[in-house]
Amino acid sequence: MNPDSLRQLLERVRRGELAVGEAMNRLRDLPFETLTDARVDHHRALRRGFPEVIYGAGKTPEQAVAIARAIAAQGQTVLVTRATPAVAAAVTAALPAAVFDPVARTVVLRAGDVPALPGKVLLVSAGTSDQPVAAEAQVTLETLGCTVERLTDVGVAGLHRVLSASAELRAADVIIAVAGMEGALPSVIAGLTDKPVIAIPTSFGYGANFGGLAALLGMLSGCAPGLTVVNIDNGFGAAYAAATFLRAATALQAKPPAEAQHPALSRPER
Repeated sequence: MNPDSLRQLLERVRRGELAVGEAMNRLRDLPFETLTDARVDHHRALRRGFPEVIYGAGKTPEQAVAIARAIAAQGQTVLVTRATPAVAAAVTAALPAAVFDPVARTVVLRAGDVPALPGKVLLVSAGTSDQPVAAEAQVTLETLGCTVERLTDVGVAGLHRVLSASAELRAADVIIAVAGMEGALPSVIAGLTDKPVIAIPTSFGYGANFGGLAALLGMLSGCAPGLTVVNIDNGFGAAYAAATFLRAATALQAKPPAEAQHPALSRPER
């Protein structure tokens, strides 16, 4: 349940179109629903603006299906990340309208409960090897209501490639930069734009990359101020952060000016 659906439910009760008992039945699983192996947080969309997301790794197909069904039954969008082939097969069999992306390792069942967010996220990846992490970020962004534009294979080994995209960097509202190896791309981008930049270190690189640790430390130690860094290969986390930035900016724009909130502040002195 999200704020809009809750508001509609309460309005129907107020108008006498829905009995109080029926409304209570619909709200009985708030804030969470207890399953055999999980407690599904149906209240999350009310608190965060987005429904609970299922992390597929480590879950059995049966566990993933039970959680997915519980979320879908509330009329909410289902997003499974890090879905193994077995988990993906089970969820798509249980929810035939769900879509599996084998590159992103995601399963999505869209319910139309997440409104489109204004603004645009530019998703930039350094190399072709970074595509799976970028794909997870893209699917997550789109599921959360974001408009996404992609730039691929623009790593610093050919710096002119990212410099040629300066117009795209300026046009974006939030930028996600995905890079492995030494992880230099996000610092370069953050030095070229005044937009928020979220960096994703990937585990792709030769031995001294240490499975993404070198890229992570490089991004955390970057000289460009204001760079936000998520965990290694965490395309989902970066996308969620970007969507949160856009939602916060939208809410801020909707607020009245300080003078309207506090009329006394705008009164002339006597």
